[in-house]
Amino acid sequence: MSTIRHLSRQDAIEAGALDWAAAIEDVQATIQLVGRGEAGMVAESVMPLGTDPRNKAYGLPAFVGGSYDAAGLKWTVHRAKPIGDLPSISSTTIINRLSDGAPVGSVESALLTRMRTATVSAAAIRSLKPAGIRTVALLGAGAHAQTHLDMLLALFPDVETIHLWNRTRANLDPLIEKARQVSTQILPHVDWRDALADTDVVICCTSAPQPFLDRSAVRPGRLIMQIGFHEVMFETIAATDLVTVDLWGDFAEKSAKSLFQMYRTGEFSPYRVAADLSALLLDGWRPPADASLYFSSFGLNVFDIAFAARVLARANDLNIGTLLPSI
Repeated sequence: MSTIRHLSRQDAIEAGALDWAAAIEDVQATIQLVGRGEAGMVAESVMPLGTDPRNKAYGLPAFVGGSYDAAGLKWTVHRAKPIGDLPSISSTTIINRLSDGAPVGSVESALLTRMRTATVSAAAIRSLKPAGIRTVALLGAGAHAQTHLDMLLALFPDVETIHLWNRTRANLDPLIEKARQVSTQILPHVDWRDALADTDVVICCTSAPQPFLDRSAVRPGRLIMQIGFHEVMFETIAATDLVTVDLWGDFAEKSAKSLFQMYRTGEFSPYRVAADLSALLLDGWRPPADASLYFSSFGLNVFDIAFAARVLARANDLNIGTLLPSI
Protein backbone atom coordinates (compact mmCIF):
# COMPACT_ATOMS: atom_id res chain seq x y z
CA MET A 1 0.00 0.00 0.00
CA SER A 2 1.31 3.43 -0.94
CA THR A 3 1.68 5.86 1.96
CA ILE A 4 2.45 9.50 2.63
CA ARG A 5 3.98 11.01 5.76
CA HIS A 6 2.34 13.71 7.86
CA LEU A 7 4.39 15.77 10.29
CA SER A 8 2.89 17.61 13.23
CA ARG A 9 4.75 20.64 14.52
CA GLN A 10 6.58 18.52 17.09
CA ASP A 11 7.46 15.99 14.39
CA ALA A 12 8.85 18.79 12.24
CA ILE A 13 10.96 20.06 15.14
CA GLU A 14 12.37 16.56 15.71
CA ALA A 15 13.20 16.41 12.00
CA GLY A 16 15.20 19.65 12.08
CA ALA A 17 12.70 22.45 11.52
CA LEU A 18 14.58 24.66 14.02
CA ASP A 19 18.02 24.05 12.51
CA TRP A 20 19.22 27.56 11.61
CA ALA A 21 22.29 26.36 9.71
CA ALA A 22 20.15 24.11 7.52
CA ALA A 23 17.65 26.93 6.99
CA ILE A 24 20.39 29.30 5.81
CA GLU A 25 21.59 26.60 3.39
CA ASP A 26 18.03 26.16 2.10
CA VAL A 27 17.71 29.87 1.30
CA GLN A 28 21.08 30.02 -0.45
CA ALA A 29 20.50 26.81 -2.43
CA THR A 30 16.97 27.77 -3.44
CA ILE A 31 18.03 31.20 -4.70
CA GLN A 32 20.68 29.48 -6.84
CA LEU A 33 18.06 27.09 -8.23
CA VAL A 34 15.73 30.01 -8.98
CA GLY A 35 18.57 31.69 -10.87
CA ARG A 36 19.03 28.56 -13.01
CA GLY A 37 15.32 28.20 -13.67
CA GLU A 38 15.17 25.02 -11.56
CA ALA A 39 12.90 26.53 -8.92
CA GLY A 40 10.02 28.93 -9.18
CA MET A 41 6.54 29.91 -8.11
CA VAL A 42 3.35 31.35 -9.52
CA ALA A 43 1.10 34.01 -8.10
CA GLU A 44 -0.67 33.09 -4.91
CA SER A 45 -4.42 32.65 -4.73
CA VAL A 46 -5.99 34.91 -2.12
CA MET A 47 -9.45 34.48 -0.64
CA PRO A 48 -10.80 37.22 1.67
CA LEU A 49 -12.41 35.99 4.88
CA GLY A 50 -14.50 38.96 5.92
CA THR A 51 -14.06 42.72 5.96
CA ASP A 52 -10.81 42.93 7.93
CA PRO A 53 -8.03 42.89 5.28
CA ARG A 54 -5.87 40.77 7.59
CA ASN A 55 -8.40 37.90 7.47
CA LYS A 56 -7.47 35.92 4.37
CA ALA A 57 -6.76 32.40 3.12
CA TYR A 58 -3.82 31.86 0.80
CA GLY A 59 -2.83 29.10 -1.59
CA LEU A 60 0.87 29.35 -2.44
CA PRO A 61 2.33 26.88 -4.98
CA ALA A 62 6.00 26.49 -5.91
CA PHE A 63 8.55 23.97 -7.16
CA VAL A 64 12.17 23.40 -6.15
CA GLY A 65 14.44 21.10 -8.14
CA GLY A 66 17.90 19.84 -7.33
CA SER A 67 18.14 17.59 -4.28
CA TYR A 68 14.80 18.95 -3.00
CA ASP A 69 12.89 17.42 -5.97
CA ALA A 70 9.67 18.96 -4.74
CA ALA A 71 6.48 20.55 -6.01
CA GLY A 72 4.15 21.78 -3.32
CA LEU A 73 1.39 23.97 -2.04
CA LYS A 74 1.22 25.88 1.21
CA TRP A 75 -2.34 26.49 2.40
CA THR A 76 -2.56 29.08 5.12
CA VAL A 77 -5.35 30.93 6.90
CA HIS A 78 -4.64 34.29 8.56
CA ARG A 79 -6.79 35.92 11.23
CA ALA A 80 -6.22 39.39 12.63
CA LYS A 81 -5.77 37.90 16.10
CA PRO A 82 -6.00 34.49 17.80
CA ILE A 83 -9.50 33.19 18.52
CA GLY A 84 -9.81 31.06 21.63
CA ASP A 85 -7.04 28.47 21.71
CA LEU A 86 -6.41 28.80 17.98
CA PRO A 87 -3.36 30.69 16.68
CA SER A 88 -3.83 33.65 14.36
CA ILE A 89 -2.17 31.71 11.53
CA SER A 90 -2.72 28.06 10.66
CA SER A 91 -0.80 26.47 7.81
CA THR A 92 -0.14 23.14 6.12
CA THR A 93 2.29 22.43 3.27
CA ILE A 94 1.71 19.51 0.89
CA ILE A 95 4.67 18.07 -1.04
CA ASN A 96 4.86 15.91 -4.17
CA ARG A 97 8.03 14.77 -5.92
CA LEU A 98 8.83 17.11 -8.77
CA SER A 99 10.43 14.36 -10.86
CA ASP A 100 7.41 12.05 -11.10
CA GLY A 101 4.56 13.72 -9.20
CA ALA A 102 4.37 11.06 -6.49
CA PRO A 103 2.85 12.32 -3.21
CA VAL A 104 5.42 12.63 -0.43
CA GLY A 105 3.62 14.08 2.56
CA SER A 106 2.43 17.10 4.47
CA VAL A 107 3.82 19.31 7.23
CA GLU A 108 2.18 21.60 9.76
CA SER A 109 4.03 24.62 8.50
CA ALA A 110 3.25 27.75 10.51
CA LEU A 111 6.54 27.18 12.33
CA LEU A 112 8.39 26.56 9.05
CA THR A 113 6.98 29.81 7.68
CA ARG A 114 8.30 31.74 10.66
CA MET A 115 11.68 30.04 10.30
CA ARG A 116 11.74 30.88 6.59
CA THR A 117 10.86 34.51 7.24
CA ALA A 118 13.47 34.97 9.96
CA THR A 119 16.12 33.17 7.91
CA VAL A 120 15.55 35.50 4.96
CA SER A 121 15.85 38.41 7.39
CA ALA A 122 19.17 37.01 8.60
CA ALA A 123 20.47 36.65 5.05
CA ALA A 124 19.40 40.21 4.26
CA ILE A 125 21.06 41.60 7.40
CA ARG A 126 24.34 39.84 6.60
CA SER A 127 24.30 41.26 3.07
CA LEU A 128 23.04 44.77 3.82
CA LYS A 129 25.12 45.25 6.99
CA PRO A 130 28.31 43.32 6.14
CA ALA A 131 30.36 45.14 8.78
CA GLY A 132 28.12 43.63 11.45
CA ILE A 133 25.45 45.00 13.75
CA ARG A 134 25.59 46.10 17.38
CA THR A 135 22.03 47.06 18.35
CA VAL A 136 18.60 46.00 17.08
CA ALA A 137 15.05 47.24 17.67
CA LEU A 138 12.45 44.48 17.43
CA LEU A 139 8.89 45.78 17.16
CA GLY A 140 6.07 43.37 17.94
CA ALA A 141 5.59 40.45 20.32
CA GLY A 142 3.84 37.81 18.23
CA ALA A 143 5.12 34.58 16.75
CA HIS A 144 7.21 36.27 14.03
CA ALA A 145 8.82 38.57 16.60
CA GLN A 146 9.63 35.60 18.82
CA THR A 147 11.25 33.71 15.94
CA HIS A 148 13.22 36.78 14.90
CA LEU A 149 14.47 37.10 18.47
CA ASP A 150 15.57 33.45 18.35
CA MET A 151 17.30 34.14 15.02
CA LEU A 152 19.17 37.17 16.35
CA LEU A 153 20.39 35.31 19.42
CA ALA A 154 21.43 32.26 17.38
CA LEU A 155 23.00 33.87 14.32
CA PHE A 156 24.20 37.27 15.58
CA PRO A 157 25.91 36.53 18.92
CA ASP A 158 27.89 39.79 18.75
CA VAL A 159 24.74 41.92 19.05
CA GLU A 160 25.05 43.83 22.32
CA THR A 161 21.49 45.05 22.85
CA ILE A 162 18.05 44.17 21.51
CA HIS A 163 15.40 46.81 22.19
CA LEU A 164 11.82 45.50 22.35
CA TRP A 165 8.53 47.31 21.84
CA ASN A 166 4.93 46.21 21.52
CA ARG A 167 1.65 48.10 21.84
CA THR A 168 0.70 45.84 24.74
CA ARG A 169 3.68 45.89 27.10
CA ALA A 170 2.69 42.70 28.94
CA ASN A 171 3.02 40.69 25.72
CA LEU A 172 6.76 41.33 25.74
CA ASP A 173 7.25 39.32 28.93
CA PRO A 174 7.55 35.91 27.18
CA LEU A 175 10.27 37.33 24.90
CA ILE A 176 12.15 38.80 27.85
CA GLU A 177 11.88 35.57 29.83
CA LYS A 178 13.03 33.49 26.86
CA ALA A 179 16.19 35.56 26.51
CA ARG A 180 16.98 35.79 30.21
CA GLN A 181 19.90 33.37 30.04
CA VAL A 182 21.81 35.06 27.21
CA SER A 183 24.55 37.67 27.36
CA THR A 184 22.78 40.02 24.95
CA GLN A 185 21.04 42.84 26.80
CA ILE A 186 17.26 42.81 26.28
CA LEU A 187 15.53 46.15 26.95
CA PRO A 188 11.73 46.67 26.72
CA HIS A 189 10.30 50.11 25.93
CA VAL A 190 6.93 51.79 26.31
CA ASP A 191 7.39 54.03 23.25
CA TRP A 192 8.65 52.69 19.92
CA ARG A 193 10.66 55.86 19.38
CA ASP A 194 12.71 55.10 22.49
CA ALA A 195 13.32 51.57 21.21
CA LEU A 196 14.77 53.02 17.98
CA ALA A 197 16.94 55.67 19.64
CA ASP A 198 20.30 53.98 19.01
CA THR A 199 19.86 50.99 16.71
CA ASP A 200 21.57 49.68 13.59
CA VAL A 201 18.58 47.57 12.50
CA VAL A 202 14.83 47.99 13.03
CA ILE A 203 12.76 44.83 12.52
CA CYS A 204 9.01 45.42 12.22
CA CYS A 205 7.02 42.29 13.12
CA THR A 206 3.70 43.79 14.16
CA SER A 207 0.14 43.15 13.00
CA ALA A 208 -0.68 46.86 12.99
CA PRO A 209 -3.56 47.53 10.56
CA GLN A 210 -2.40 51.13 10.04
CA PRO A 211 1.18 52.33 9.55
CA PHE A 212 2.91 54.07 12.45
CA LEU A 213 6.65 54.02 11.67
CA ASP A 214 7.20 57.55 10.38
CA ARG A 215 10.16 59.15 8.64
CA SER A 216 11.85 59.92 11.96
CA ALA A 217 12.91 56.24 11.92
CA VAL A 218 15.15 56.83 8.90
CA ARG A 219 18.81 57.38 9.80
CA PRO A 220 22.09 57.14 7.84
CA GLY A 221 23.41 53.58 8.03
CA ARG A 222 20.21 52.20 9.57
CA LEU A 223 18.36 49.23 8.08
CA ILE A 224 14.56 49.12 8.45
CA MET A 225 13.09 45.67 7.77
CA GLN A 226 9.36 45.26 7.25
CA ILE A 227 8.13 41.77 8.07
CA GLY A 228 4.58 42.58 9.15
CA PHE A 229 1.44 43.77 7.45
CA HIS A 230 1.43 47.55 7.04
CA GLU A 231 3.56 49.17 9.73
CA VAL A 232 5.67 51.54 7.63
CA MET A 233 4.40 54.89 6.36
CA PHE A 234 4.91 55.81 2.71
CA GLU A 235 6.88 58.88 3.81
CA THR A 236 9.36 56.58 5.56
CA ILE A 237 9.97 54.50 2.46
CA ALA A 238 10.26 57.66 0.34
CA ALA A 239 12.86 59.10 2.73
CA THR A 240 15.07 56.00 2.56
CA ASP A 241 18.17 56.10 0.34
CA LEU A 242 17.95 52.49 -0.90
CA VAL A 243 14.92 50.20 -1.13
CA THR A 244 15.53 46.46 -1.27
CA VAL A 245 13.16 43.48 -1.43
CA ASP A 246 13.21 39.70 -1.31
CA LEU A 247 11.57 39.82 -4.77
CA TRP A 248 9.43 42.10 -6.88
CA GLY A 249 6.72 40.05 -8.59
CA ASP A 250 3.12 39.98 -9.74
CA PHE A 251 2.09 40.02 -6.08
CA ALA A 252 2.89 43.74 -6.09
CA GLU A 253 -0.46 44.23 -7.83
CA LYS A 254 -2.47 43.02 -4.84
CA SER A 255 -0.31 42.56 -1.74
CA ALA A 256 -1.25 44.63 1.31
CA LYS A 257 2.40 45.19 2.23
CA SER A 258 3.23 48.88 2.62
CA LEU A 259 5.66 49.03 -0.31
CA PHE A 260 3.22 47.46 -2.74
CA GLN A 261 0.35 49.67 -1.57
CA MET A 262 2.64 52.63 -2.18
CA TYR A 263 3.43 51.31 -5.67
CA ARG A 264 -0.25 50.99 -6.55
CA THR A 265 -0.91 54.61 -5.57
CA GLY A 266 1.75 55.69 -8.05
CA GLU A 267 4.08 56.93 -5.30
CA PHE A 268 6.78 54.27 -5.81
CA SER A 269 8.36 52.99 -9.00
CA PRO A 270 9.77 49.44 -9.10
CA TYR A 271 12.76 50.95 -10.91
CA ARG A 272 13.73 52.39 -7.55
CA VAL A 273 14.34 48.89 -6.11
CA ALA A 274 18.11 48.75 -5.65
CA ALA A 275 18.48 45.01 -5.07
CA ASP A 276 16.57 41.79 -4.40
CA LEU A 277 17.69 38.57 -2.72
CA SER A 278 19.27 37.29 -5.91
CA ALA A 279 21.44 40.41 -6.15
CA LEU A 280 22.31 40.16 -2.46
CA LEU A 281 23.07 36.43 -2.25
CA LEU A 282 24.33 35.61 -5.74
CA ASP A 283 25.71 38.85 -7.16
CA GLY A 284 27.26 40.22 -3.99
CA TRP A 285 25.48 43.58 -4.16
CA ARG A 286 26.31 45.74 -1.14
CA PRO A 287 25.13 49.24 -0.16
CA PRO A 288 27.30 52.16 0.96
CA ALA A 289 27.88 51.97 4.72
CA ASP A 290 26.19 55.31 5.38
CA ALA A 291 23.05 54.70 3.28
CA SER A 292 19.66 54.49 4.94
CA LEU A 293 18.10 51.15 3.96
CA TYR A 294 14.63 49.61 3.74
CA PHE A 295 14.01 45.91 3.14
CA SER A 296 10.50 44.65 2.38
CA SER A 297 10.02 40.94 3.03
CA PHE A 298 7.01 39.70 1.06
CA GLY A 299 7.64 36.05 1.98
CA LEU A 300 8.52 33.74 -0.91
CA ASN A 301 6.70 30.42 -0.96
CA VAL A 302 9.50 28.80 -2.93
CA PHE A 303 11.43 28.72 0.37
CA ASP A 304 8.46 27.15 2.18
CA ILE A 305 8.50 24.26 -0.28
CA ALA A 306 12.27 23.80 0.10
CA PHE A 307 12.03 23.83 3.90
CA ALA A 308 9.14 21.35 3.93
CA ALA A 309 10.87 19.02 1.45
CA ARG A 310 14.06 19.01 3.53
CA VAL A 311 12.21 18.30 6.78
CA LEU A 312 10.09 15.54 5.21
CA ALA A 313 13.20 13.87 3.77
CA ARG A 314 14.88 13.96 7.18
CA ALA A 315 11.72 12.63 8.84
CA ASN A 316 11.66 9.75 6.37
CA ASP A 317 15.27 8.87 7.23
CA LEU A 318 14.48 8.95 10.95
CA ASN A 319 10.97 7.42 10.64
CA ILE A 320 9.36 10.44 12.27
CA GLY A 321 5.70 11.31 11.77
CA THR A 322 2.49 9.52 10.88
CA LEU A 323 2.14 7.36 7.78
CA LEU A 324 -1.19 7.67 6.00
CA PRO A 325 -2.55 5.68 3.05
CA SER A 326 -2.35 7.69 -0.17
CA ILE A 327 -4.36 5.38 -2.45
